[in-house]
Amino acid sequence: MFTPDGRVREEFAAEAESAPQAELAPSAPGDPTSTPAREEDVSPAAAQGSALPEAAVESPLESAAGPRLELPGAPAGLGPTFLDLVGLLTDPLPFYLGDETLPDGQSVENLDAARLHIDMLDVLRQRTAGNLTAQEQTVLDDLLYRLRVRYVQKRG
Repeated sequence: MFTPDGRVREEFAAEAESAPQAELAPSAPGDPTSTPAREEDVSPAAAQGSALPEAAVESPLESAAGPRLELPGAPAGLGPTFLDLVGLLTDPLPFYLGDETLPDGQSVENLDAARLHIDMLDVLRQRTAGNLTAQEQTVLDDLLYRLRVRYVQKRG
């Protein structure tokens, strides 16, 4: 229904324009200023009488104290990307492969942990096959190749 950048596709635009806009802020039960909800607008959880806590309604990237969280270097309005996920899984690998030391000079080389992270990246590659852009696929394939070569060099 939506394009990758979040816009409504043309074939669904007429349907989206005619659909009624839902009220985003939940009203307190018994509030005289609230409008009665239609039966089809009530979620199954609300129909059963269980109200979601206020924190569950807002986005995890938003906080009541401030504006939406933005990552440094990311275009405004966009959240984490697939390459951010790959980077997150890759971050500890130089330490586990013994190529980096902790700030206090200690080595935390752990080839079993390095193998686990490499295997997790491979699972990610397998599970996302056919769903990645050419750039994402190239980065992931190249990264896995380099990490596997480095792992074999360290393992001996």
